[in-house]
Amino acid sequence: MTQTKELTIEDELALMNAKRKMEQVHWTMQGLNKLGNVIENRIALLPKKQQQWLQKLSYKVLHGVVKANLASMKKNDGPPAPLNKTYKALVTSSGFIGGALGVSAFAVDLTLATKLMMRSIMDIARNHGEDLSELDTQLACLQVFALGGNTKHDDSLETGYYASRVALGSTIKGGTKALEGLLRGSANPVLQFIASIAARFSIQVSEKFVAQAVPILGAAGGASINLAFIHHFQNMAEAHFSIRRLERQYGAKRVQRAYDGL
Repeated sequence: MTQTKELTIEDELALMNAKRKMEQVHWTMQGLNKLGNVIENRIALLPKKQQQWLQKLSYKVLHGVVKANLASMKKNDGPPAPLNKTYKALVTSSGFIGGALGVSAFAVDLTLATKLMMRSIMDIARNHGEDLSELDTQLACLQVFALGGNTKHDDSLETGYYASRVALGSTIKGGTKALEGLLRGSANPVLQFIASIAARFSIQVSEKFVAQAVPILGAAGGASINLAFIHHFQNMAEAHFSIRRLERQYGAKRVQRAYDGL
């Protein structure tokens, strides 16, 4: 790998497209723009206990999803292209049912939707040449849930792409043994990493929760919210793993300089 060579025009366009996706996330996550103000106001009014419940739920869901998916989806023998539309249909269906049943079904809907989104993220990673058996790849898949949380509710968090990667990367140590420990039920570094992801993921979960709590939405609204949710994370995954592919080709520092210079 030559770290000093210039990016080709094609790769510059790929990097530009990745940065555009990273920066155009707020309206994607809002999904239903007309409900934007309602969502903002309702999040501000959530009781502290409910906010804590959403944070704990975010961690619990991510922890369970990581254990299930990373243990079962390791081989690079998937389809030639990521099944984005299939996963969108499945997650949208989950939202349709969850929206019909109301807030009482939120935890079940979030768990199923997050598991499907993680599978989709891993599918995209594999399509960009990532080895799903590698710990670094598996953690990079999990990182996607913390990317692009650029809303009014996360002003205290580092939301720039590379700043987020550095902040999250500092929480994980221990290599492959850390992941093996997670699958056995003990892996403090990985658990800390998941907690860092969950702190950011819970912001988007809160938006989803209050949006689905709006009575007029119902099943159709729940489906629309879930579609916006997975569309966002698929965009983040495509951008994230496109950048990682370029980093393998040109070197991380070279790509970061080009990214910052766009």
